[in-house]
Parts: sequence; C-alpha cells; structure tokens
Amino acid sequence: MKCLVWDLDNTLWQGTLLEDDVVTLPDAIRDVVVELDARGILQSVASKNDHEPAWARLEELGIAEYFVLPRIGWGPKSVSVSRIAETLGFALTTVGFIDDQPAERAEVAHHLPEVRCYEAESARLLPGLPEFTPASQTVDSRRRRQMYQAGFRREAAREEATGPDEDFLRSLELDLRIGRATEEELSRVEELTLRTSQMNATGVHYSDAELRRLLSDPRHEVLVATLTDRFGPHGAIGVLLLERRTEAWYLKLLATSCRVVSFGAGATLLNWLIDEAARADTHLVADFRPTDRNRMMEIAYRFAGFQEGDPCSCADTLPPAATDSIQRLHLRPAPRQASTTIEVSAVALA
Repeated sequence: MKCLVWDLDNTLWQGTLLEDDVVTLPDAIRDVVVELDARGILQSVASKNDHEPAWARLEELGIAEYFVLPRIGWGPKSVSVSRIAETLGFALTTVGFIDDQPAERAEVAHHLPEVRCYEAESARLLPGLPEFTPASQTVDSRRRRQMYQAGFRREAAREEATGPDEDFLRSLELDLRIGRATEEELSRVEELTLRTSQMNATGVHYSDAELRRLLSDPRHEVLVATLTDRFGPHGAIGVLLLERRTEAWYLKLLATSCRVVSFGAGATLLNWLIDEAARADTHLVADFRPTDRNRMMEIAYRFAGFQEGDPCSCADTLPPAATDSIQRLHLRPAPRQASTTIEVSAVALA
C-alpha cells in the first residue's frame, strides 16, 4: 500500500466537527498515523466538511503535516480519492480508504473497485496488516512524505517561474552529495538498481548480499548520490558501482532516478566521475546494455564521449561481459567544467 486516505468525522477523530463542541483524536489513532508515516506510506484526507475549520482542527491536533493533498469539501469521496491517486501518480490498487460510514465505503468501492476500503473500527489494526507492512524500509521511505511535499512546492515554483530554465535551476540551490554508501543506505541502493529503468545503464539487479560483498572489497566503490534544494530533499537519486583496476576504472553500473533528469543531476554525476578519472590519469570503461527504456542513458554516455570499439586495450583486461548484449564503452577522460546550476560535494577518488 502506498497511500491511505482518511475520512475525518468518527474515523480519524471522535465526533462530528459540525455538530459536536469538541472532536478528539485518540492516542491510538495518532500512533497509527505516525507509524504509517514512518513506514513510507503517504496519507491523505477525503472528508465531507468545510475545509477551513476541518484543516484548522487538524493543525490544532498537531497532525496536519502528516496529510498530503487533502480534499475536504462536499463532493463524492470517490472523486476525491481518484484525484489524490492521480496527482500522486499511484495506481488505485496501491490506495486504501477508511471511513466509518458504510454508504461512503460503498460509493468508493462502486466507482473505484481497485481501492481497498476499511471500516473505521479497524484503524488501530492497520499497522499489523500485510499491505501496510513494507518488506524493507529505506532511508528515503522514512521521509517519503517530506519529499513529496517538497516536490509539490518545487513544481508550484517552476510553474510560476519566468525566464530561462537555467535561471530557475540556479534558484533551486541544488546540492548534489556523492559519498560511499553506508550499511544503512544499502537497501536504497538495491532499490535503485532494481527499480530504475530509463536511467539504468545495464538493468542488472544487485542484491543486498552482493552489495555488502562489494563494500568490503577495497577495489570497489559503492557510491550513492543524494540531492537536496531549497525546498527539501530529493533523497538518494543515483548509484555508481565502480571497480578501480590498474588498467582502468571499470564502471559496472550507473543508475539515476528519472525524476531528477530535468535538473541535470545524472549528467552532473557522470561528469564528476569523468573528472575524477582525469585527475587519476586513468581510462574509464563502462558496461552498457541497451533496453527498450534506457535510450536516455545511452545518449548520456555518448554525449559524455564514451565510445564502443576504442583501439585502447584496457577493456581487454576486464572479465568477460555477463551477456552478449552488454557493450563495453571506453573513454579517455579529460577535465570537465563544473556545473553552473548544481553544487557538488563529493568524496575524492583520485
């Protein structure tokens, strides 16, 4: 489950806002909201109420910040749930809805049969259900809500911006940090190797066990790139798996999140690695396996100067490629100009 949409009256809180003098939030429900948030499950609101007093009450209760894209008004709740899912980019099969009224659950179930509906009485039990228990929790999943909220503010600023796109990017105060992966970050690294497709050079999945083995090998670098800006974190957005050999640096995998392509983060990450190789006076050899989705990554490699079939013999010293579909791309690095829109802080490899 990626998102749970709450009704308010007699579901999230006890009482009816327009009828009762006081509505209260049970401690057990507050604990559920906090726990689901910590697991990376987004939460929103679909409530038939006047927006201003309802949102004011959520703020008074100290939980307004936990809800993204709240829809508080008098329209059908199926429409609210649908629009929340659409804005988040979530399939309806990954969305849940909880309400005390059988008629409201029936209305949502009728129009959105893919959405799972829950009775209000089951709210305290939600953290124990399999669909609300992720197989793994990454560093980024624990702050997923903050990342989405920052993204909404960022997109709003982009829509309001005028002038060249480079000026807007510069105004974001983008900060790219590149460092050696910690054990805490390995689950996110594995996730990036598994889920990225458009900006994944090989599509090879590296398991947690394999990543731990590489971490302990002094010849290998498991590098993670994180991005932040003035609106908040983008989280871990890139991974490089690099083997530093005598003959050349061997880039086994480069994968970046497609959601930061428009910020130039992937190109900046690749240019940083090329610059580090130039400082070390070594060649770069990169594995690339074309797929029906990673054309953008191939363009990035070619634009950076990587070529197939370079007469240099350093690629011949590498172990055979895992499959015939993997290309060995070669580059003789030269120093690169620093990005004009992204500040880079990185570990030194050279």
